[in-house]
Amino acid sequence: MPRPLPRTALTAILALSSLAVTVPLASADDLRDRERDARGSVRSAQDDLQESSDQLSAAARKLQAARERLGGAQRRLETAQSQLGEARRLDQEMQAQLEAAEIRLERAQAALEQARERVRRQRADIGRLAANMYVNGDPQLMGLAVVLNSQDPAEATSQLNTVDSLMSRQDNTLDVLREARAEMVAEEQKVEAARAVVAEQRAAAADNLALRQDLEQQAASARTEVATLVKGRAAATAEARQARVADAAQLREAEQQARKIRELILARAARQRGGFSGDAASFLQRPVPGGVTSPYGYRVHPIYGYYGLHDGTDFSAPCGTANVAAGTGTVISRAWSDVYGNRLYLDLGQVNGKNLTVVYNHLSSYAVGTGQRVSRGQVIGYSGSTGWSTGCHLHFSALLDGNPVDPMRYL
Repeated sequence: MPRPLPRTALTAILALSSLAVTVPLASADDLRDRERDARGSVRSAQDDLQESSDQLSAAARKLQAARERLGGAQRRLETAQSQLGEARRLDQEMQAQLEAAEIRLERAQAALEQARERVRRQRADIGRLAANMYVNGDPQLMGLAVVLNSQDPAEATSQLNTVDSLMSRQDNTLDVLREARAEMVAEEQKVEAARAVVAEQRAAAADNLALRQDLEQQAASARTEVATLVKGRAAATAEARQARVADAAQLREAEQQARKIRELILARAARQRGGFSGDAASFLQRPVPGGVTSPYGYRVHPIYGYYGLHDGTDFSAPCGTANVAAGTGTVISRAWSDVYGNRLYLDLGQVNGKNLTVVYNHLSSYAVGTGQRVSRGQVIGYSGSTGWSTGCHLHFSALLDGNPVDPMRYL
C-alpha cells in the first residue's frame, strides 16, 4: 500500500527538478519568484524534516513499539509491586494474628491443665470419702445409729452434728467435682477452638507466603523486563535519530540540486511556445484503470505530526499493471528516487499558457526512454512498489509550471 503522506520538502525538490526541463516561457521575475518559493519550501522542510525515509519510518515504528512495550512492562511492574506490598502487609497481619492465636491456645491449654488438676484433686477427695464410708459406714446410717444407741441427748446432738458435717462435706466435694468436670469440658472446647483457629491462621499464612513469593518473582521478572526494554528503547531512539540524520543529508543534497536549477529553468522557458487552450477538465486520460486510493491534498504526517501535502493521487494498480501516457508528449526524465522509486516525467507542453508535466512514481520498469515522443494511451511503464512504498500502486502527480496541483483537475 502507498505511504499516506508524501513529503512536502521533496515536493518542493520535485517541483524544482521538473521546472528544470519543463518550464514554459515566462518573465524573469516570475521565474525568480518560483525559485524563491521553492527554496523557501526546502528551508521549511529542513526545519521539521517533515517526511521520512523507509529507514526512519521503520525506526519510528520500532521506537513506538518499544515505548508501548516499556509502558506495559512498567504498568505490570507497578501492579506486581503494589500486590507484593499488599501481600507483605497481609503477611505481617497474619503473623500477628497467628501469634495471638497461639498465645490464646497456650492459655487455654494451661487453663485446661488447671481444670484437670482440680478434677484430680476432687476425685482424690471423693476416694478418701469413699474409703472412710467403707470403714465407718454410711453417715446417714451412722446418724440413725447414734439416735438409737445414745443415752445422753447432748452426746447424741454432738454426734449428729459430726455426722451432718461429714455428709455436708461429702455433698460439697461432689458438687466441686461436678463443677471441675464442667470447667474441664469447657476448657477442652476452648482448646479445640483455639487449635482450629491456629491451624486456619497457619494455612492462611502459608498460602499468603506462597503468593508473596510468587509476586516477588513476578516483580523481579518485571524489573528485568523493564531494564531490558529501557535498553531497547534507547537503541530504537538512537536508530531513529540516525535515520533522521540520513533524511537531513537527503535534504542537503536537495538544496545542492536546487542551486543548479535556475539555469535549467531559464533555458527551457526560453524554448517553449504554443500549446493547448480551452477546457482542460478532461485533458488527461486515466493512467491506469484502478480507482483512487488516496487523493491529492493536505493531511497530518503520521510520524512527525505536521500538516503536509500529499502531492498526487494514488491509484490502485496491482504489480505489473500497464501505465499509459495521460496525453501526447515527451519523456523528459526517467530516474531513480529513494522516495518515489522509478519515476517517469512526461512533458505534455503548455495548457492554457502554463506547462503541464505528469509524473509516474513507484514503477517496476519502464517501457519508453528519455527523449522519446509518446502518444496518448501508449504504455510507458508498469506499476511496482519501488521507493517509499509498501505495496504496488501508482502515485500520479501533475506539475503546472513545476508546481504540484491536483491531477484530478485534468482527468
